[in-house]
Amino acid sequence: MIESAKNVTRIILEVERKMQKKTLTRADICDSICSKLNLSRQDAVDVLETLLEQIAVGLETDGNVKVSSFGTFLAREKGKRIGRNPKTGQEVTIPPMKSLSFRASDLLRSMVNRS
Repeated sequence: MIESAKNVTRIILEVERKMQKKTLTRADICDSICSKLNLSRQDAVDVLETLLEQIAVGLETDGNVKVSSFGTFLAREKGKRIGRNPKTGQEVTIPPMKSLSFRASDLLRSMVNRS
């Protein structure tokens, strides 16, 4: 399991290096999955979509998703608060909501810093 997480991380970092300052897209990730794992384009799309769907479901139900050797996705509850409309200065109640964040693992951080 850890080895496959490392492989996914390596695939993403390799694609990022090739792209140099270009935004990494789903299509780029799918292309890399196709070439590295010898999958069809549709299978690579299915793998990526399933992964992203599972992360979203985990965030919605549990509030956090930990991917070993990659990082942790967190959904934090923010309470109701008072804000101000910058145009009118009128006070507005901002309803409670969830805030999403990602905390990279030490392995991912070291891989990114090496490149």
